Amino acid sequence: MATTMRGLTQFIADIRGARVRELEEKRINKEMANIRKKFKDGNLDGYQKKKYVAKIIFTYILGYKVDVGHMEAVNLISSPKYSEKQIGYLAVTLLMHENSDFLRLVVNSIRKDLHGNNEIDNCLALHAIANVGGSEMAEALAEDVHRLLISPTSESFVKKKAALTLLRLYRKHPDVIPAAEWALRIISLMDDEDLGVVICVTSLVMALAQDNLDAYSVSYTKAVDRLNRLVIEHEYSATYAYYRVPSPWLQVKLLRLLQYYPPSEDPAIRSVLHQVLQTIMNNSAEPSRNVQHNNAQHAVLFEAIGLAIHLDTNSPLVSTAAVLLARFISSRETNVRYLGLDTMAHLAARAESLEPVKKHQSTIILSLRDKDISVRRRALDLLYSMCDVDNSELIVGELLRYLRVADYALREEMVLKIAILTEKYATSYKWYVDTILQLISAAGDHVGDEVWYRVVQIVTNTEDLQEYAAKVVFEHLKAPTAHESLVKVGGYILGEYGHLIANEPGYSPLEQFHILHSKSQFCMAATRSLLLSTYIKWVNVFPEIKPQLVLIFERYRHVLDSELQQRACEFYALAQRPEEDELLQNVCEEMPPFPPRSSALLSRLNKKQGDTEDKRTWIHGGKDANTDRELTRRKTLNQTNGSATSATNAPSTQDVMGSLAGLDLGTADGTTSREQPNLAVGPNIDRWYEKLTFSSEGVLFEDVQIQIGIKSRYQGHVGQLAIYIGNKVPTPLTSFITAVHVEDPEALSVTFAKIPPNVIAPRTQTQQLLHVECKKAFSTPPILTVSFLAGSHQTTSIRLPIVLTKFLEHVKLGQADFFERWKLIGGAPRESQSIFPISLNSAGQLDLPKYRQVIAGHRFNLLEDIEPNPNNLVGAGVLHTSVEGKVGCLLRLEPNKEAKLCRLTVRSTSEDVAKEAQQLLQKSLQADT
Repeated sequence: MATTMRGLTQFIADIRGARVRELEEKRINKEMANIRKKFKDGNLDGYQKKKYVAKIIFTYILGYKVDVGHMEAVNLISSPKYSEKQIGYLAVTLLMHENSDFLRLVVNSIRKDLHGNNEIDNCLALHAIANVGGSEMAEALAEDVHRLLISPTSESFVKKKAALTLLRLYRKHPDVIPAAEWALRIISLMDDEDLGVVICVTSLVMALAQDNLDAYSVSYTKAVDRLNRLVIEHEYSATYAYYRVPSPWLQVKLLRLLQYYPPSEDPAIRSVLHQVLQTIMNNSAEPSRNVQHNNAQHAVLFEAIGLAIHLDTNSPLVSTAAVLLARFISSRETNVRYLGLDTMAHLAARAESLEPVKKHQSTIILSLRDKDISVRRRALDLLYSMCDVDNSELIVGELLRYLRVADYALREEMVLKIAILTEKYATSYKWYVDTILQLISAAGDHVGDEVWYRVVQIVTNTEDLQEYAAKVVFEHLKAPTAHESLVKVGGYILGEYGHLIANEPGYSPLEQFHILHSKSQFCMAATRSLLLSTYIKWVNVFPEIKPQLVLIFERYRHVLDSELQQRACEFYALAQRPEEDELLQNVCEEMPPFPPRSSALLSRLNKKQGDTEDKRTWIHGGKDANTDRELTRRKTLNQTNGSATSATNAPSTQDVMGSLAGLDLGTADGTTSREQPNLAVGPNIDRWYEKLTFSSEGVLFEDVQIQIGIKSRYQGHVGQLAIYIGNKVPTPLTSFITAVHVEDPEALSVTFAKIPPNVIAPRTQTQQLLHVECKKAFSTPPILTVSFLAGSHQTTSIRLPIVLTKFLEHVKLGQADFFERWKLIGGAPRESQSIFPISLNSAGQLDLPKYRQVIAGHRFNLLEDIEPNPNNLVGAGVLHTSVEGKVGCLLRLEPNKEAKLCRLTVRSTSEDVAKEAQQLLQKSLQADT
């Protein structure tokens, strides 16, 4: 650029040659005046505009204010020449902020470049959107960026930039991106052949999935499949092998994405995932001498350990991980020690047993004195997570000793954690009071109000503790210096419970008054106000020191602080009332217990440890804290999605005084409800489905691109379903996604035998095997969703012919046995009956072969010689379920040729089974198959 614009080159040389700032400013002012004149005169060609705008950009980069050239930059964007367009985009991204009025003039030019066939223009436009991207621009251009991302004609480097641009827009303006609507199309790009595209799309999916878990659930299978291809099958180009580690950045992202979802129940996915994690850990068993190789391998390993902990803390993988982590927390490398401590904290926060972590307690405590503050912080987090009743006194004692020499940046967090651990794992209330008062004495200004509020609350609610607390706080106040928080605790406790120790030697009312009042001169007005409240309570219980207390009130009646003055005047008036007056006694009654509620300390700590853009999948503080967090997160998602059954108002964590008000923190429990996919419709589709409900094989769906066929077999409460998917077109179907939606997973389990393939070659067929288990009675069949790329993105959802009657088995009964059981079951509600019209066959007769085929196809055993009428059909079967056991089922079919009606009666020991079986049989009997 400099070689083609001599004026710009000379301008830069003049600026660099200026020996003092005044000369530089003079040269810039002269140039800006010249540029303004040129722009005002007009008639500039593209080259001249480019040159002058480049000078303005350079001036802006030097730090000078620029108020000219904005319109010319907008005009340059519309230029067909790359060099002019590049300078225009550079000026727009540098000189304009996201709320600039000039941006409205640029939107159409950017859209034109996004729609163009020139990849360089596409990229310039994407850069501008990502760097400036205000809400108006995002709303206007998000669809165009998405189109560029999913277009089959887009180059790989354009797709990468489009994915990252969408990610930037979503983080700034999440409401503009219809994340759920675009889910399947974006996820399909995770199968792209270019791993660079996959990395960028995975970054986008990670951000979108955190807020739309259900919509992006298919990404779970995609992530497992890609990890399998990278780690097990080594399916990647040499370009993406970083020091012999296959694409470590992609592996880390995929492993993190899997942690956003609950562990999969699909045995095929669990098996592949276990194999991947085992391979990653085996590869990292022995460290390499190459530093870069170690770094890449450790990055993947620590994320893999995090996923193994997330999946199952009792698995052998986690035992292997614990051994590796023990080695890492003693490593010479600071980064490895940091990651080792952080991952071990994850283990401590999830594990059922803390014994594997406790083995290394001494090493972790030594890490508190590491030379690196970030390692010290992770050691603190780990000690906080691994603390329990057995080691609480040791850990809290170590933290108190370290608190005196800890970094100021750590002290506030340490105080909160010590206070929480002391309360949570206190072996006795006396130890709790001793420890908290030591904490307040040692930490000083780093003790938040929440800490001493909590002490007051617990002492007030624990009658056996009040006398001991009064003695201990009195002893602490004897020290030459006492922090203001300690004075507050002392003022409250001695004011309420000082009378309990007043008769013991060394704790007389006068001594209590002297020790407390001697500290008041160093306190703020708020603390002195609290002490005045203490004194009026003493007027009521210690009449022997009333003169000294009245003197204090008299003195404070004339201070400038309005709060202190008002209290002093009111308390002085109360103290002067006659002794027989009961008003003083009523005002100074002992505080009642506080209503039980959660500690405000946890709210304060969680607020300090807020989420980043990449939300944490766990928090420090043990298994209980993470279980509670997961429940809270699910309820929040339910409320956000509008599926929560009810909601309650949560207390404000900022209102510290309100933390003692006994607010109800209970929230209604809710479960996540996934939306049912939109089903494909058509007469053939319904006819194929109805036929397959009473037959074991046939076509389920067919169009011009694919054909889906079914073969099935059932035995007892389990079954196997083979799905044959054929590609009818001469091009491959890529990004093939197959998913099964089950309405009630507690009643029916449907899982793939292995991870489905993501490509179907031209004019070939692939088979996918489903394992089916009936746990209890169900009424809604599962839905198979198939999506793929074939020029454009196609999605089809169809019902699978897995119905309740598939799990029936034959029962042989004689005439007497049948009618005995029929009567034993009785009528409603365990009977379901319907009368419906039927069609006669071409000969005008009842279609008995069809009726027999339907009943036998629904796996009822047709019983002969039961009914005297030969046209009536009788059947019996037993439904097998893994949870509810066996359920008997009997049926009678009575067709009437003259009336062209049929009566169907089903009786079962379960009313749900009777109703469902009757409806299934009626649909099949009426269907035109």
